[in-house]
Amino acid sequence: MPERSRQQSGRDAEGLALAHLQQQGLRLVAQNWLCKRGELDLVMLDGDTVVFVEVRYRKNTQWGGALDSIDARKRQKLIFAAQYFLQRESRWADHPCRFDVVAIDSNADQLNWLQNAFDS
Repeated sequence: MPERSRQQSGRDAEGLALAHLQQQGLRLVAQNWLCKRGELDLVMLDGDTVVFVEVRYRKNTQWGGALDSIDARKRQKLIFAAQYFLQRESRWADHPCRFDVVAIDSNADQLNWLQNAFDS
């Protein structure tokens, strides 16, 4: 039961992030895109820029907030998944790309959208 509620919290956080980004003018290309390298939560278009969005939710900030949870290993997995996405979805391969993070902490009333969170 706790695992299911954790998954549901993650889906809820992704829904909040998606709605917020769409309100800011971004368009959804793919959601929960899976490959052997990992998963991309949201792939969106900001103008002609392909934006790979990692959504992070933390119920408890005792060990750091949602933004703190993206370590070098996680960044590398996201970069590999994004490269694979661009190979598989070649129509986006010539577009500029960036990595954004949407961090949501349960005790915060707002989400934190960090554009260009890291470089590939």
